[in-house]
Amino acid sequence: MYNELKGKTAIVTGASSGLGKAIALRFGEEKMNVIVNYLNKKEEAQQVAGDIEKAGGKAIAVQGDVSVEEDIDRLIQSAHEHFGSLHVMMNNAGIQNEVPSHEMTLEEWNKVISVNLTGTFLGSTKAIAYMLEHRIQGSVINMSSVHEIVPWPHFVHYAASKGGMNMLSQTLALEYAGQGIRVNNIAPGAINTPINKEKFDNEEQRDEVLSMIPMKKIGEPEQVASVAAFLASDQASYVTGTTLFVDGGMKLYPSFAAGKG
Repeated sequence: MYNELKGKTAIVTGASSGLGKAIALRFGEEKMNVIVNYLNKKEEAQQVAGDIEKAGGKAIAVQGDVSVEEDIDRLIQSAHEHFGSLHVMMNNAGIQNEVPSHEMTLEEWNKVISVNLTGTFLGSTKAIAYMLEHRIQGSVINMSSVHEIVPWPHFVHYAASKGGMNMLSQTLALEYAGQGIRVNNIAPGAINTPINKEKFDNEEQRDEVLSMIPMKKIGEPEQVASVAAFLASDQASYVTGTTLFVDGGMKLYPSFAAGKG
């Protein structure tokens, strides 16, 4: 736990389920004020907000599409109006779908890039502008993926969005380090979230995934949330412009583990 986070305010996009939910709940455990953003799962988001309140934090659920500038503005305005400030921007919302690259339409490409990369750009820069205006030395945390460095056939739009997020975050970190604003990525590997449930429930597919993880186990959302809490805290006050991988070693070319090649 990080005592200095108590009473600080965070926005978590895509917080009605999965990693966003786990991070929002962890921020609640830290007694933070949380804007629980959702796209269309209102009841789930309200439940997350309620659980945050039960944990000792404060929360409200706010609808918004992260790829729409006006919606990002509303999230930040909600943080200011309800809690008086904004200290942490957690850009978590993201989408993916499998399409062979030569069959991918421009519409399919644009949809993923719009949410994953443009949404992160909007969330990051709008939060930074607020922090600069109010002289807040805050933390921007972007949810990337091992696929910011690991190629992923049939997911070229997703991999491109995460690769772009890597350079986006590094550039912003360099640009605003002098103002005390830190920008970092979290890059999960295979995590036990609802989006992966069908795959992990299939024994054959689960074994295939495990073969790509040196630690031979699937990660849990709470393990990612703990990294988010660290990056939000003063314990990470000298950490900026980096990606923290939470992947059980997936990025380490596990096929070489036996020393062959």
